[in-house]
Amino acid sequence: MRDWIERLFEDPDMLRIGHCQDAERLDLGMGWLYYGWARLIRPRRVVVIGSYRGFVPLVLGKALHDNGDGGDVWFIDPSLVDDFWKGDVAAHFARFGVTNVRHFLQTTQEFTASDANREMGAIGIAFIDGYHTAEQAQIDFEALAPHVPSSGLVLLHDSIEVGTVNIYGPDRRYERTVRHFVDRLRGNAEWQILDLPYAKGLTVARRNASGTTAP
Repeated sequence: MRDWIERLFEDPDMLRIGHCQDAERLDLGMGWLYYGWARLIRPRRVVVIGSYRGFVPLVLGKALHDNGDGGDVWFIDPSLVDDFWKGDVAAHFARFGVTNVRHFLQTTQEFTASDANREMGAIGIAFIDGYHTAEQAQIDFEALAPHVPSSGLVLLHDSIEVGTVNIYGPDRRYERTVRHFVDRLRGNAEWQILDLPYAKGLTVARRNASGTTAP
């Protein structure tokens, strides 16, 4: 694992976007949680919405590979920040030895209307990190949550701190309001909610409904 992290952090972009990474200590930060949950739950499918340069899909893909169960990561990102995800996505992930990520160059709304969505099946971990408004977070959550059994998790990134998002450039700033959706979700008795106050926040949601369906 140490060698893999060294290779990952050779790319400085893998140290950005708020997961508490530390290259000097070879520390994945919150990535340890993502990796650990994937090793514990052992999902056959993980879905990630949004990633700047793929840190989360890479960590989760690595965990599924290490599980040895043939699991894969479905990664939904329309590449609206820049054109990065319009390139050779498979080659980008393969640089780090991760070959089990399938990319969809789509918004959540486009993906939901696609044949792939109908074929997706159960999701062991859903990671929501796309456009950070309450409205879009709700759309993302409602698209994925019905596929997540009580043995799985929904993770919402940047979910505590409200503020201005500049990643799209000075002419496309907007307000990060995922917290407002999480506050509404907290009142839904179907879900257990845990906020982790690191970086701009991570919220863990688990369905209260009984059942032992394998993810």
